[in-house]
Amino acid sequence: MAAKQLVKATTGLTRLEVNPFARENLMELYDKILRTVAKMPSDAAYRQNTESIIKGRLALVEKETNLLKLEEQINDGHIEEVVLQAKRELKLSRQLLDCKAWEPLVAEAPKNQWKWPM
Repeated sequence: MAAKQLVKATTGLTRLEVNPFARENLMELYDKILRTVAKMPSDAAYRQNTESIIKGRLALVEKETNLLKLEEQINDGHIEEVVLQAKRELKLSRQLLDCKAWEPLVAEAPKNQWKWPM
């Protein structure tokens, strides 16, 4: 196991502590997300978009071991924020799997339900 490296003293964000194991956390979370969306139909838009994004990020995480450089490459805020986003994406993917959001509506939608503005 690699020695724990000091990345930064603080994130500067309230209630978001520095995570020296963010890379390992991301690899685990991304793997779980990919396994969850793999249970969805291959033509489901959520699965296609999520797989594309997560596979791209996972490739970066596997390649880069320096957390500061990884943070720059992902370019989506602090690496700790990216971990938080991945946790939320995993929760969402599991919810969508449970409700089978890709299936057709049980009944016809009311007229003009999807029309905006009214």
